Amino acid sequence: MNRRDFLIGCSSTVAVSALSSFETFTFSEQDNKDIFVLVFLRGGCDALNMVAPISDKNYIDARSQNLRITETGENKGWLLKNTLNQLDFALHKSAKPLFDLYQNQNLAIIHACGLPNGTRSHFDAQDLIEKGITKKQNISDGWLARYLNQKQLDGAIPALASSNIPLSLLGSSQAISMSKPQDFNLKGDPRLKGLLKSLYNGDTLLDKTVQNTLKNIKTIQQKQPKEYISSTDYPNAWYAQSFSNSLKTIAQTIKMDVGLQVATVDFGGWDTHENQSWTFDLLTKALSEGLMAFYNDLSGYHNKLSILVMSEFGRRVKSNYSNGTDHGFGGVMFALGKNVKGGKMYGKWNGLATEQLDNGVDLAVTTDYRTILGEILTQRLNVPGSDLKKIFPDFNLSNKLGFIN
Repeated sequence: MNRRDFLIGCSSTVAVSALSSFETFTFSEQDNKDIFVLVFLRGGCDALNMVAPISDKNYIDARSQNLRITETGENKGWLLKNTLNQLDFALHKSAKPLFDLYQNQNLAIIHACGLPNGTRSHFDAQDLIEKGITKKQNISDGWLARYLNQKQLDGAIPALASSNIPLSLLGSSQAISMSKPQDFNLKGDPRLKGLLKSLYNGDTLLDKTVQNTLKNIKTIQQKQPKEYISSTDYPNAWYAQSFSNSLKTIAQTIKMDVGLQVATVDFGGWDTHENQSWTFDLLTKALSEGLMAFYNDLSGYHNKLSILVMSEFGRRVKSNYSNGTDHGFGGVMFALGKNVKGGKMYGKWNGLATEQLDNGVDLAVTTDYRTILGEILTQRLNVPGSDLKKIFPDFNLSNKLGFIN
């Protein structure tokens, strides 16, 4: 963080805070406050190559063998219990760690879910989902930002993005982006901190923001070790390093007890129009092994940790002529945590026959994505049901799925 970025960040905090009540950040122990981690699979993850009813004739006929989960052979999947309509759903062969979490009742699968308006545009779908809406409106902030502004969490780092701030967090003065705690510092001449402290020693909002930021930098630098040593091994292959590093940053920040309660991770590469099989295998392996390592690393926080994995949409039921899949509709979400009622699939499954598909080609969305997010907010993050409309306009959480305590 250089001087220019520091001052821009402070100015942004003031600008955002002018729209909502400003509250000084203070450090507090984690206590019993829940921690929510959102993993977003950018690009449109192929839900039917991740979790699918493997003996469904419509599924078999729609895809070449290397783009579907099979009952036997090289692409044999991990057969699940407690599935939708008691069908033989199975997880992708590279998702063994997710299967183990499912078997241990720590992982729930919500299928045929997503944005109900039917867009197949990455930009539009991500924009709508991260704003917490289903149609274009005059809204610029993200749904997580609205949650943060409503709750005004304490702590030096209440919300963290492990890469760039996603749209879901835009509009909150409580969210920062940080690749690793060691980088959360003001670089350059060490006298600069003293100079800023003397320049901004008044009582204005900007003065107080600079003072608090300098104090938080100092405290974080005192709390974090020079090198993070996790309690478990994260996947280190070339295709998994970026995702693993993001998860490690979040785990380290949680263990520093600086008040982290919301974190986001972006994991890209899921737009598999061509040669999907090889790419999807590696991505799924990185996702599964990374989540297992992250969950094990935070074993002391299981009572208050909830993880949700989602994507902007699924992919077409029928594979294309480039050994890939095109943009679809219905997707799949994973909910992970001790408070999750795992070992079970949730949602409504219409089927894969042509007349059961959206526009005759895509898996239909039967569960609005806000139902899943809303259930986490009300069950784990202490949002009263009556306040949910402040986060998701034009939405009523009328029928909970019951996937989390």
